[in-house]
Amino acid sequence: MFSRILTSALFAGAVAGLIIALLQLFFVQPVLLHAELYESGALVHFGADPVTAHPELPGLFDEPMRNLLSVLFTMLTYTGYALLMVALMSIAEGRGHAITARSGILWGLAGFVTFHLAPGFTLAPEVPGVAAADVGARQIWWFATVASAGLAMWLIAFGSNIVAYAVAALLLLAPHVIGAPEPDVFTGPVPTEIGALFAARAFGVGLAAWVLLGAFAGYFWQAEGQRAEA
Repeated sequence: MFSRILTSALFAGAVAGLIIALLQLFFVQPVLLHAELYESGALVHFGADPVTAHPELPGLFDEPMRNLLSVLFTMLTYTGYALLMVALMSIAEGRGHAITARSGILWGLAGFVTFHLAPGFTLAPEVPGVAAADVGARQIWWFATVASAGLAMWLIAFGSNIVAYAVAALLLLAPHVIGAPEPDVFTGPVPTEIGALFAARAFGVGLAAWVLLGAFAGYFWQAEGQRAEA
């Protein structure tokens, strides 16, 4: 069983992570690089002269080492997520639930809600240079929200009565009713348009990432099971 979990997770994480890394390089990294120009002072928002919304940014192949490390880190990160997902899939299969690439998409959507949408609903993705609360406090809130949302997704998927669904709803709402840590003042050199674009693309790529990861995890889990039975 452990070998099946490990093999499925490694394949799913590597394939999905590579695709996700490329999506991030094409759609997310340019926004981050643009924001860094404001953070460093190379560009000034509301300066004396108008500032172009399309500055010259390093191309995809202009920073090979940074891009290579980004790809490797993304693949490792999503391999870790895949290990968690496949382990939970094995539990679900043991309880009589079929795991396939199609059902894996639902697992991926649940992962997106857990790790992106739930915490991002109050603590939105941020570009460099914006005001933010203490890092430690935000990390504690983020981990608590992810744990709460993950348990809620499990109850929604496998709960069998109205009580389970009610508890799931409370778990999803509680972190946002309590509220995430906020900075004392809102300030920063980065235009709000860049922050909004970054948040939108982070959520979009995150959704694609988890759908792909779930589909690949379900596919490789099923394929490994069939191979073991052959």
